[in-house]
Amino acid sequence: MVKKLLHTRMRVNDIERTVKFYEQALELKVARRSISPRGAQIVFLATPNSDEEIEICQLPPGAPPVQVQPDLMHLAFEVEDLAAFTKAIEKKGFKLSDGPTPTGSGSTIAFIDAPEGYEIELIQRAK
Repeated sequence: MVKKLLHTRMRVNDIERTVKFYEQALELKVARRSISPRGAQIVFLATPNSDEEIEICQLPPGAPPVQVQPDLMHLAFEVEDLAAFTKAIEKKGFKLSDGPTPTGSGSTIAFIDAPEGYEIELIQRAK
């Protein structure tokens, strides 16, 4: 029986650019770095108030490049105040790619694009 989700892996072409995005835009922290037995660079990012991590992986040179299809997958993060979050990331040079959009549940959602084309959903839950 499955006990819990431990991490989600995303493959990228430029690991340092991707890690920098998550550190700067979302203020995630690098938990650890390693090189896999096959030579892939791996970085695990800690997510606030959660045991789950995000694993970022860059295969060794010569591997086929990553080509993320639109709407293939996304990560979703809860934010306390979407307007304040948006203002803070804009000061850092990032911008929303979609939203903010009110939902039928009373929450508000928005998106920001990470490197490689992965989408990040930001959710301010209804109060």
